[in-house]
Amino acid sequence: MILWDLPAAFVYGFLFVLGAVIGSFLNVCVYRLPLRDDIVGAWRGVVDPPSSCPSCRHRILSIDNIPIFGWIFLRGRCRFCRHRISIRYPLVEFLNGALFVGLYIAMVPIGFHAKIEESCLFTDVSPFNLQGEFQGLTLRLHLQYLYYLVFAEALLVASLIDLDLQIIPDSVTVPAMVVGILGSLAGTFYLVPVWSQNPSFVTLFWSLFADPEARPPWWTEVTIPQWCLDYPIPHGLAVSLAGFVIGGGVIWFIRIVGAWVFRREAMGFGDVILMAVIGSFLGWQPTLIVFFLAPLCALVVVLATWLFSRSREIPFGPYLSLGALLTIVAWKPLYAATAHFFSLGPFVPVLAALLGLSLVVVLWFVQGLKWLAGIPLYEDEVTGEWTSADQLTFFASHQAAAAKSGHPRPEWPGVAAGQGTLQRKLWQGR
Repeated sequence: MILWDLPAAFVYGFLFVLGAVIGSFLNVCVYRLPLRDDIVGAWRGVVDPPSSCPSCRHRILSIDNIPIFGWIFLRGRCRFCRHRISIRYPLVEFLNGALFVGLYIAMVPIGFHAKIEESCLFTDVSPFNLQGEFQGLTLRLHLQYLYYLVFAEALLVASLIDLDLQIIPDSVTVPAMVVGILGSLAGTFYLVPVWSQNPSFVTLFWSLFADPEARPPWWTEVTIPQWCLDYPIPHGLAVSLAGFVIGGGVIWFIRIVGAWVFRREAMGFGDVILMAVIGSFLGWQPTLIVFFLAPLCALVVVLATWLFSRSREIPFGPYLSLGALLTIVAWKPLYAATAHFFSLGPFVPVLAALLGLSLVVVLWFVQGLKWLAGIPLYEDEVTGEWTSADQLTFFASHQAAAAKSGHPRPEWPGVAAGQGTLQRKLWQGR
């Protein structure tokens, strides 16, 4: 079935420019959203006040806000005070433009001979297998592209904030979660139905644990429950809510078990919410794939950067986000490799319980190896009075780290007061 016929260079060029422009807005979101705790106030602060130089406070001219080229024309410095502007701004704009194009290439086949089967989302259980007219399929595929594009933008903002501050604000995840759940009401945006089963596994289950004569007929006669096809809107909502509960629940379980075994926080609560967001967009089966892909992504990056940074604590949000994007663009091979696990029917909860028990055993095994090697099992808690010197050191290091990342935060007045420069900065209007 032909999708449509437009020049690829035109489509990809338009998407890259649009992505770069939106990437400039994302830079503002990354800088301003963590400044406020309340969601409404944080988003209000994104648009007001207008962008200005953090050093001289001059408003940034519109011509200097041109994505990528604005930074190049200014040679990476403020027009007024020549304060250095981080290269991360144009890099994020370029990355977001490439993200717009990359997702489109993967999801939407283009060209006169393009077929729906070429989309990365097409499988034997995808909603595209339903019969429909040419215009209906084209529109549905583009709407699904927009749906996952919003998802990717939220992941990018959450990842950049997590890299800077090791937090994921609710002002990023909660709006994305709302979009994920409401978008599921379209009924055709899911990757895989909320439930599927192999009839042979169902027969085996009933023969092992129950009277074979008492099993309901629908357990063995269908692979996908008929209501999933007859009621697309409730089914789409069920896919999203199941992913929300299982995605957030898995990370919450690890958070609780890690705190019990290691007596320290193993996963931030922001990661719990982020995984729930991923589940609301993808459903529970792809979210579990993300859960296993994310540590592999983290392992590759940590090994590659181990010589430069040997920090024991790393933000996990960027790797969850990377795993989610990889799951979308590589859904065809991933589904082919994992479909038999998710088709175990009533054995799925049994397998989940065994995996959870295995996690607890592995963590305690790690603690046992540490004990045999003479490594302290738990970190010593540092207690004492928080002095004014500690306060000044904390804010000075926080400001330095933020400036290094390209997003300097407003300086706490106590730093300047402690350095004896507060009155001079007030006189200079800084």
